[in-house]
This record gives sequence, structure tokens and C-alpha cells, in this order.
Amino acid sequence: MASADLERDPFYLRYYTGHQGMHGHEFLEFEYSHGRIRYANNSNYRNDSLIRKEMYVSPAVVEELKRIVRESEVTKAFAHLGAHARSREDDVAWPKKNIVGRQELEVRIDKEHISFETAKIGSLADVNDSQDAEGLRVFYYLVQDLKCFIFSLITLHFKIKPIQQ
Repeated sequence: MASADLERDPFYLRYYTGHQGMHGHEFLEFEYSHGRIRYANNSNYRNDSLIRKEMYVSPAVVEELKRIVRESEVTKAFAHLGAHARSREDDVAWPKKNIVGRQELEVRIDKEHISFETAKIGSLADVNDSQDAEGLRVFYYLVQDLKCFIFSLITLHFKIKPIQQ
């Protein structure tokens, strides 16, 4: 996939988690679209400031991101809901956003477009205690994989120093 193909590729991914608390609006967000990853992390704890990063990625990185999403089967996990899977019908049994915060995930891949919103999930115990543990487990593991991948990319992209010759 050439970079021109990335511009036409409809693949899109956005993840957000955050809350409004004692230190204001604190959040973590990343988004992929058309060959570019944007990352933002806002924590006002100890007067930290907003961190924004943006990077263009290779077609191989995009294919890996797609593979992670496809292998999670997040789009298939709710196929039994039919047309409603494209709305928020599939997350109705998940914990609702609350004072602890919320998470959002939106994915457009192949011919699927899904969007979820739920409360922040602290651990697998929270997942297992939910009304739709199976669906929430798919979401939970996908989010963990995506965060790990994105954080690794950011670390590699912004912390590696070029070799001086």
C-alpha cells in the first residue's frame, strides 16, 4: 500500500478515555486516519500540561493496526445485532459513563463502522461483573492491544536518536 493509497483508505480508528475531576478535564486520546496518528494526553495533576504528538506511519504499520482490529473480531462480536451494530445498540448492557470517567472507541474498517461508549474499566473483574461480559471482554482486550501498540510507536518515533556518523 503506497502513501497515496493511505489517503484513499477509509480505515479510521479513534480511542478516548477521560474524566472531569479535581484537576479538570483529564484524558488520553489517539486517532488514526489517512496515514497519520494523532495522540493527546492531558493531565493537570502537578500542573502537567497537554501533550500532543502527531506522526505519519508506513503502510506496514497501518496493516498491523488493521490486523489487531480484525483479529479482535470486535466487528463480528456484535454481528448478531444486524443493522443496529452500527449504532450504539451493542453497548447498551455495558457500564454507563460515570464520575470515574468514560471510554469511547470508534472504528471504520472494511465495510463496518462501529462505535462504543462505556465507563472506564479498571480490571477484568469489572468486565466479568458486567451484563455483557463477552462483548465487553472483546472491547477490553482490543483497547489494551491498541494502547500498547500506539504507546510503542510513540516511544520509538519520538525517543530514538539518529546515529551520528
